[in-house]
Amino acid sequence: MADTKREIERKYESDDSGLPDLTGVGKVAAVLDKGTAELDATYYDTVDERLAAASLTLRRRTGGADAGWHLKFPVAPGVRDEIRTPLADTVPEEIAALVRSRVRDTELIPLVRLRSARDVRHLVDADGTLLAEASIDDVTAERLTGKGGTAQWTEIEVELADGGDPAFLDQVEKRLRRAGVRPSTSPSKLARALEQTAGRRRRKPKPSKPTTAGDHVLAYLRTQRDALLDLDPAVRRDVPDSVHRMRVATRRARSTLRTFRAVLDRAVTDPVGTELKWLAGELGIDRDQEVLTERLTAALDALPPALVTGPVQDRLATWGRTRRSGAHGHLTGVLDSRRYLTLLDTFDALLADPPLRKAADRKPDKVLTKAVHQDLARLSALVEQALDLPPGADRDLALHEARKKAKRTRYAAEAATPALGTPARSLTASMKSLTTLLGDHQDSVMARHTLRELSAVAHAAGENAFAYGVLYGREEQRATAAETRLPGLWKKIGSGAWG
Repeated sequence: MADTKREIERKYESDDSGLPDLTGVGKVAAVLDKGTAELDATYYDTVDERLAAASLTLRRRTGGADAGWHLKFPVAPGVRDEIRTPLADTVPEEIAALVRSRVRDTELIPLVRLRSARDVRHLVDADGTLLAEASIDDVTAERLTGKGGTAQWTEIEVELADGGDPAFLDQVEKRLRRAGVRPSTSPSKLARALEQTAGRRRRKPKPSKPTTAGDHVLAYLRTQRDALLDLDPAVRRDVPDSVHRMRVATRRARSTLRTFRAVLDRAVTDPVGTELKWLAGELGIDRDQEVLTERLTAALDALPPALVTGPVQDRLATWGRTRRSGAHGHLTGVLDSRRYLTLLDTFDALLADPPLRKAADRKPDKVLTKAVHQDLARLSALVEQALDLPPGADRDLALHEARKKAKRTRYAAEAATPALGTPARSLTASMKSLTTLLGDHQDSVMARHTLRELSAVAHAAGENAFAYGVLYGREEQRATAAETRLPGLWKKIGSGAWG
């Protein structure tokens, strides 16, 4: 079973002077010598170092108090989430699944071995509570592939205790700097080992500045592809909001392929768009359930107790838990599927060799402006059509279609913003306001559908269904309020239309 630990630490270059006395730093009342630990870690990656390129580290370590398999995800500078599983001879499936979107069918191989003699100190307050662990690590690195280079160095590492205040590390760093200790130039031991054992300095290529219409479209698509890869393990771990963010990245990518068809040949991109639509739909099963459960729960909590009759809370909680549990299990299977992994390969291939049309080489102003205008015109027709319909199912459907087109227009404006600046940024903000309003309306439609179902089940079970009716009425009011606000908002958007 995997455990997750938030790791907040800082690394420093070390010379022969060792660790200065940290007594009196902040609340440090004593520095306890905890002895020396012998650590032996083998780091795994693909032969082309895909994990290292994404700042991920996967290792099998023996020695110390946390022997086992460790997978680290970057969260912020100096902050990582570490997934831990017990020792095993091969990469545990729980770990392998979290890197599958990057590794795919490529083999994970032992890449680097790091052996460290760790001299450990505990920084404790007057009550003996651990504030941080400071250590001096004498490291020997050995590359296990190619010519097998080696390297040696010593570093100081300070790791904050669980639940500690990160500001304490600032106080420690101030003392270390006064003693001549400087922050490490490498973000991790693995990064330093890869550089020093390769026999050459590792440099990341600097991305070129977009200049053509094609450059801007491809840059936006790369951002969405990277988001898919970054969010895949978070979705598997059921990190809050990760499904939503992954679904948005999928939709952004698909919308970009459709909107900028003057830049990219749709004969090539349409099959990719079809698969992105499939993925967004699969992600939507989990996300829609999550949104609906949160909406209904909040609405029920807002009701006066006198209006809550029958076991409404229990039924709603059971409904949400059962539906979402099944949805997340299904989604995990999707992310392990051959279809999904093939989509990632195809997306990579499209970005590596994009099917550019003649307009791609032109300056972005006219090309991107025209594409956004076309989306805006289609949206305008849908909104006007919806406003002409009487309240009811047909209008609900028309508003839902307008919402989808508003999202596409928003994503088009986002992609154009680096090239077109303030006008595109303003249009993005307008589309966000519109999609928020239309989204609340659509959520009300779905909530009323669910309330009818729950009410019928409760009635059949002999329960009082009064509360479901109250909630239904309130959802009708929310939908009516959204429809009432729409003409004014749309008029405001139209009067300040971009371009």
